Amino acid sequence: MALLRRKKKVEPVEEVVEPTPTLPDPPEPDARGLRSMEAHRDYLLGLVEPLPPFGMNLLDAWDLALCEDIASEVDLPGFDNSQMDGYAVRAADVAGANQGEPLTLPVAGSVAAGDESLAPLPEGQAIKIMTGAPIPEGADAVVPFEFTDRGSEQVKVFEPVVAGEYVRTKGSDITEGTVLMHRGQRMDARTIGLLAGAGIDKVLARPRPRVVVISTGAELVDPGRRLERPGQIHDANGYMIAAAAKAEGCQVWRVQAASDDPEVVREQITDQLIRADLVITTGGVSQGERDVVKQVMPELGLCDFAEVAMQPGKPQGFGLIGEDKVPMVMLPGNPVSSYVSFQAFVRPLLRKLMGIEPVNHEPVRAIAGSVMRSTKGKLQFGRAVVRDDNGRRLVDLVGGHSSHLTGDLAAANALVLLGEDVEVVNPGEAVMCWMLDD
Repeated sequence: MALLRRKKKVEPVEEVVEPTPTLPDPPEPDARGLRSMEAHRDYLLGLVEPLPPFGMNLLDAWDLALCEDIASEVDLPGFDNSQMDGYAVRAADVAGANQGEPLTLPVAGSVAAGDESLAPLPEGQAIKIMTGAPIPEGADAVVPFEFTDRGSEQVKVFEPVVAGEYVRTKGSDITEGTVLMHRGQRMDARTIGLLAGAGIDKVLARPRPRVVVISTGAELVDPGRRLERPGQIHDANGYMIAAAAKAEGCQVWRVQAASDDPEVVREQITDQLIRADLVITTGGVSQGERDVVKQVMPELGLCDFAEVAMQPGKPQGFGLIGEDKVPMVMLPGNPVSSYVSFQAFVRPLLRKLMGIEPVNHEPVRAIAGSVMRSTKGKLQFGRAVVRDDNGRRLVDLVGGHSSHLTGDLAAANALVLLGEDVEVVNPGEAVMCWMLDD
């Protein structure tokens, strides 16, 4: 007889609806709907992480930030060696030498850099020695050639030396265990030479960010090509921002999207994601009908558009786009606005990607050499020249505040920060500056 079985009750499966991803809440704007420069910068910095480090050869790590402390495993020099071309001696054997009564010593042999050390130096004798050669056992000083007659079988010594003179002792430069470089320190030619001298050929460092710069606008023409119709302009932004990213140590590609067609711009951006750690666009983020970057961005990923209380550089955009959430910074199209925005927002992001401190510009104090005027309510970035004036920094504005004045920008070596509450700075008053050529 079959057993009666109760049918299992099938529980309904609730469909889990994943929440739509969004960016973290942006900073609150002020009563005018404007975001402060500092708040916008810090918000963007919170949306990117440093690139993961990997081991690389010394030369490939030039200008990159280390991700480890590196201690020496050897002494430098690794052995006592000669500081000069001359003769290895016992200092006591030449103590009485002088120009009038030189001392004569037999020459027991010679030793050059790279040679193994000779047998111990006999008392009352000398060994000819080249710079960098190991000091023979028994010798405690080197008499430079200039103090001798440079003899081969016998040498006349005209001046005495003291024990240790002209000898580079083992560990006199670096001792084993000394920290040669610290985490976060940037590699330069001198530190690469130090590590190589200590026998280190590879380091753990963050890679060079891969940056794609896309300049947008149907009016753009590459430099070197003729402007064929009214309204066309040569692409200053793409070259300028690409060069600025190169100056920060990035690997850079420049792309021109000379179109106001949203589909063309969308394709240009998405095509670059495979090779980018950061995408930078210029133009197309304001309020115009043809500001296509702003139109297509919501289709590409999470984005944030803001008006920042700064001049130039009010319209700003940021996004995390594609499957890999590649960060993208959207800069305004006027050349000076684009460059100032790079300094304010992109440079800190690049330095965070590279793991380099300080991330932000460190303002320096300077004295106004002439009157400066600003619009109250916005942080004004004035193009300026800072120069040394008897030990103090003196600064003067270059030209006006308009965002198309590339000649004035090229002549500047600093940006003067005129705060939101500033209308006039008189000569002799202090201002803060970002130096552009550091």
